[in-house]
Amino acid sequence: MLHTWGSALTHHPHAHIIVPGGGFSPEPAPAQAGGQHWIACRPRFLLAVPVLSRLFRRLFLERLTAAYRAGRLEFFADQAALAEPPVFRARVAALRKVEWVVYAKRPFGGPDAVLAYLSRYTHRIAIANNRLVAFDGERVTFKWKDYRAKGDARYKLMTLDADEFIRRFLIHVLPDGFHRIRHYGLFANANRTGNIALARQLLGVPSGSVRRRPVADPEIGPIRGPRPRRVIHPNPRKPPLFEHPGPAV
Repeated sequence: MLHTWGSALTHHPHAHIIVPGGGFSPEPAPAQAGGQHWIACRPRFLLAVPVLSRLFRRLFLERLTAAYRAGRLEFFADQAALAEPPVFRARVAALRKVEWVVYAKRPFGGPDAVLAYLSRYTHRIAIANNRLVAFDGERVTFKWKDYRAKGDARYKLMTLDADEFIRRFLIHVLPDGFHRIRHYGLFANANRTGNIALARQLLGVPSGSVRRRPVADPEIGPIRGPRPRRVIHPNPRKPPLFEHPGPAV
């Protein structure tokens, strides 16, 4: 799942990836005994972090260089010098000598907490309505979280000119044809239903029936139908500046 924004609407692209802790064994020949089974990863181990760090560094820099050679990169302001091939090659060469940080650990709340966290971002935009504080016709004030601070000091207000606020917001509008969420492997769209059923069978997990409930957004509550949603309301005594209908589910 692609996530592009930070709390201050800055450009912070990163991907959240859910990796199953195992997979299907190859389908055996009919004469073989045992049949297909689930192969689990080793206890307390998913992948080699140093190997992943170097592999990611190599692949990233290879594709970055390919994009540069194809003329798909543009550089501005204090990075404009990178448009010169010798300067770009020197920068990439320096990056190859730096250890890239890959950090992996077991989630404190377990897998359920990870899924609950990611589920809140599947269809969320860069800023929620309740973070918008004021608009005076020229500037927008909104709440943001400074993760470098501790305690209540991390909750702050930021005021931007309206055009800068819109610029930051539009950074996170994906181009046409670019998908925020993609599924691969066991969860690829073409085979997901069958693969999940087979995984449950091999793991001895009852399939059961999933009862769908209205999607609950912690900021607007359960979604039951269209309703006006306030976008910016600088003064609670005055009518909202503009409204748009909520989603119909």
